[in-house]
Amino acid sequence: MIVLENLSKTFIKDGNRIEVLRGIDLDIAPGQSLAILGVSGAGKSTLIHILGTLDHPTSGTLSIHGQNVFSWSERDISGFRNRHIGFIFQFNNLLPEFSALENTMLPALISGVPKKEASKRAHGLLEEVGLAQRATHKPGELSGGEQQRVAIARALIMKPDILLADEPTGNLDTETGKKIEDVLISLNRERHITLIVVTHNQHLAERMSCRIGLSDGKIYDVQ
Repeated sequence: MIVLENLSKTFIKDGNRIEVLRGIDLDIAPGQSLAILGVSGAGKSTLIHILGTLDHPTSGTLSIHGQNVFSWSERDISGFRNRHIGFIFQFNNLLPEFSALENTMLPALISGVPKKEASKRAHGLLEEVGLAQRATHKPGELSGGEQQRVAIARALIMKPDILLADEPTGNLDTETGKKIEDVLISLNRERHITLIVVTHNQHLAERMSCRIGLSDGKIYDVQ
């Protein structure tokens, strides 16, 4: 499903070249769950942003479903991302003035899905993540774990086949983080969504079907 070939990313800062990713080669199969590990600054977030087409590599290719996505126009890339990729971040970025239901619906409404259909999808997803009774509550009325479950529901509203999560349990206590882990693992197994997670959480990483590390811009195997 996802193939990276000789992918590199270089930033220029104060006239200096910073090579964040160096010739990454990686194959990710449909329905696989993959943990990306590494110390802070190793390039994990840069890699997942490129996988999500939010950032472009300096060189190399990213192919998804056999298509070299960065050969497309920005409009086509954006449309592909909206249809196929869901995102969950450490900071859930929920809009405080909107309810859980409205936050979940938002990507679908922006994409032109009729409000009735978007609401139906959102209700179903909130039920799936255990928040059916909290649909009308605003983020400030929800716990951290509940907010992150809303963010997961929002990431699924466009029915993506790829789910990217950047430190999804990073701001949560151990017990709440375990519940979020359970939701993510369940989505991968029951929906066969390809799940890619950047994490420092060793317990979460061990529950994934595959683990890789990132150091000095290169990938290494994690046992």
